Amino acid sequence: MNPRAPGPYRELPAWGLGALIGGPALMVALWGVLPLGVFGPHHPTLSWVSFVAALALLAGMLLRQVRAELSGRAGHPALVIVQLIAASVVIFATTYLALSRDGQFHGLHTKIDALYFTVVTLATVGYGDVAPTGQEARVVVMLQILYSLVFLTTGAASVSRRLRSRVGSQLRVGTPPHGD
Repeated sequence: MNPRAPGPYRELPAWGLGALIGGPALMVALWGVLPLGVFGPHHPTLSWVSFVAALALLAGMLLRQVRAELSGRAGHPALVIVQLIAASVVIFATTYLALSRDGQFHGLHTKIDALYFTVVTLATVGYGDVAPTGQEARVVVMLQILYSLVFLTTGAASVSRRLRSRVGSQLRVGTPPHGD
């Protein structure tokens, strides 16, 4: 599309690609250096309240951005959706790490293990080298699967819809998809 075209759909700004890729990468990098010892068996109430509140907040923000994306409101909700999906990965990884401190997992000992298990669960691959052994861990894994099916799939579908719409409209008017 023409960046000067009227309406809510504009070309991705120059900073947009950096935010699309760099935002999640920066989020995971920062998460990797944060001290997360406060979460786990020594502070169970804080851990569970933080987990539930973070998921509820992310779900609400994600649904708001999906609604903005589907209604064609101005702005770049697709960029925000990608950041929220990355944030949900970090939330689940943090929760798995905290649960591993209470013996709820076999094979999950480090932040990398927690991130790995979160991504493997999100991708529904399930290699089997890391496994929830405790009941709480199994509930959280089921919750991640359901959360991914409902919220993350909804977010990804809205971003995909926008991309298909933009490519389709550019092909109809004879403009190359990359905007040249």
